[in-house]
Amino acid sequence: MPDEDRQPHPSMKHREVSSRALTVTRNDVPADAASMLFIGNATVLIEYGEFRILTDPNFIHRHEEVPIGYGLHATRLTDPALEIRDLPPIDFVLLSHFHGDHFDHVAEEQLDDALPIITTPEAAEELRKRGFVQVQALETWEEITVTKGSSSVTITAAPGRHGPLGADIVLPEVMGSILEFGAPNDASLRLYITGDTLVIDDLAELPRRYPGIDIALMHLGGTRVMGVTVTMDAEQGVEMIRTVRPEVAIPIHYDDYDVFKSPIEDFKKAVRDAGFEDHVRYLERGERLELPAPAKARADGD
Repeated sequence: MPDEDRQPHPSMKHREVSSRALTVTRNDVPADAASMLFIGNATVLIEYGEFRILTDPNFIHRHEEVPIGYGLHATRLTDPALEIRDLPPIDFVLLSHFHGDHFDHVAEEQLDDALPIITTPEAAEELRKRGFVQVQALETWEEITVTKGSSSVTITAAPGRHGPLGADIVLPEVMGSILEFGAPNDASLRLYITGDTLVIDDLAELPRRYPGIDIALMHLGGTRVMGVTVTMDAEQGVEMIRTVRPEVAIPIHYDDYDVFKSPIEDFKKAVRDAGFEDHVRYLERGERLELPAPAKARADGD
C-alpha cells in the first residue's frame, strides 16, 4: 500500500483506551526471532522478538467434528500441520472468540491451564469455567502490553461482528487484534488479525488509529450457518484490504471445515480483479513465513 500510510498518525499518541500490563517469563526465544507458521484454520504460531504466540488453537483432525452452537456441528476437512504436543513452549494464546473451530477440546485438554490467554469477555468467562486461570479479557479498543525481558508487544482488541446485524446475537462475541511489537508509536511490526468478522462500519477506524499495518491475517471462508454468511467471503476479503490497507494480506481460515463456502480460488480471482496481487501472500499449511528482523523491520519498510 502507499508509503504514506505507514507513518505514525497523531491519534496514536493519545489513545483513549483502557490499558493493562502482563509480564511473561515462560521460555527462551531468540531476541531476533521473526517468523510465523501457518498450522491450519486460524491457528498460527508467531515468533517475534522474544515472544512465541499461538492464535486460535484448533488441533482436531480430518473428519472430526466441533460444536458451533445450538446443536450444530462443523466437520474438519484437513489435518493441522502440527500436533499440539509438538508445539514449542508458548508465552500466551490470542483467542479471537470461543467457538469449537478456534478453541477445540484438544486445546482445552492439553494446554497448560496457567498459560495466559488474551480474548473477549465472553470467551474469558467460558475459559475460566474450564479451569484456565490466567485469562485476560479485552473490550473493543482496550489494550494490554505484554513484556518479556527487554521486549514488549501491545495487543489491542479491534472491532468485529460474527455475522450480519441480528444474526450475530446468537453467535459468539468476537474480536480482531492489533499486535504492535516494540513501542506502539514506533513498532517494529504491526500485525492485524481480523478474527471471524464481516466488514463492518467500525473497521473504518482501524487505519486512522493504526496506519501502516504490515501484515493482516484475514479469516475468510464465507462460513454459512443456517443459510447465513458469518465470515468474510472473497468479495468481503477484498473490501477488508481496501479498508485496512495492509502492506501484506494473508488469507487463513478458508478451507478447513465443511461450513466454509467461499473457496480460496474465488478470493484469488477477486484479488486479481482488484489489482491487489502484490499485497497478498498465500501460505500452505505447514509453511513458515520469515519476517524482517525486529530491530530493522520498520526502518527497512519506511
